[in-house]
Parts: sequence; structure tokens; C-alpha cells
Amino acid sequence: MQILPNTAGCYDADHAIRTARLAREALETDWIKLEVIGDQTTLLPDNEQTLETAKVLVKEGFIVLPYFTDDLIMAKKLLDVGCPAVMPLAAPIGSGMGVQNPSNLRIMREQLPDATIIVDAGVGVPSDAAIAMELGADAILMNTAIAEANDAAQMATAMKLAVQAGRLGYLAGRMPKRLYASASSPIQGAIK
Repeated sequence: MQILPNTAGCYDADHAIRTARLAREALETDWIKLEVIGDQTTLLPDNEQTLETAKVLVKEGFIVLPYFTDDLIMAKKLLDVGCPAVMPLAAPIGSGMGVQNPSNLRIMREQLPDATIIVDAGVGVPSDAAIAMELGADAILMNTAIAEANDAAQMATAMKLAVQAGRLGYLAGRMPKRLYASASSPIQGAIK
């Protein structure tokens, strides 16, 4: 097991950089989950401060896993500065609201086919996890949905199965959506 330090609770680049450096020293790891929060009520990330922090930390040899809004342009910028993966939110931290902008995640996957995309924050139930994976996420990082469930072990198992099902569904490729019905049984050769 490897501990992944987190800059949760940081509200600017200086604080996040200092926290990452302290975590590296204390835990002897270059891995860091980067969170730079922009709003205390919603806990939504400050994308600009996240990018500035990522630039510094990557130059210092950190393996930076950034939490940010589901913004394609920011994802590209974070990857360009050397982040090995991007971690867009599904919804605000701990909200359990599920994927709020499925189109953004789908576009991110299509535009960044080789990037590692880890959906971070907002997943509440297994169907949320399956949806995120069906949209092309490579993984999901979650805490609250499991930690606050009535039966955490059972919810963890359900989430695991949902992630597996969603990933398999994505890889299998869904049928196209149609406005009108399409007969599933052929009518050619049927007795009239």
C-alpha cells in the first residue's frame, strides 16, 4: 500500500506547494494529489492556482495528480506541464450528486485519447461510477460515497462492480442512439 498525500485545504499555490514539500519530506514520496480550492462553501477547485502549483511541483520532480473542474482546456494545460494524469470532478467534493456534465467528460476522453483520466469527487452511488466509466474514465477516486454508506464494505463492493461494468461497457462500445424504433429481429424471410 502506498500513501498518497493530498493538498486538501489549500487555497493558493504557495500553501499547496509548501504542503506538498512537507508531505514529500514526511512520507518520502514524490506522489501528490493536488487540490487548490477556490471556494470554501462549494470546495470547487481554483483551476488557475492548480495549474501554477502543478508547474512548480512537476519541475521539482513531483508526480502530480491534479483535481480540477471538468474543463478540457485546463486538462490539456495540466498534461502539457507534465502531470501524468488529470482528475476532473464529477460534482463537488462529498456531494454525491454524480456526473453533472457528462458531455464534458465525453469530450475530454475523445480529445485526449491517450491521457489517464481519473474522475475525482461527487460520485454517490454505483450507477454514478458506472456512468463515469462508460464515458471513458480510466478510474475513479472516491471516499465519501463509501465512508458515509450504512454498510461501507457492501458499498465498496458495489462500487467495484460498477466500475468494472462501466469500463467493460465503454470498451465494448455502445449501440447508437436512435430517434425511432429499430426491429431487433429481422423480418426478411418471415412467413406472411
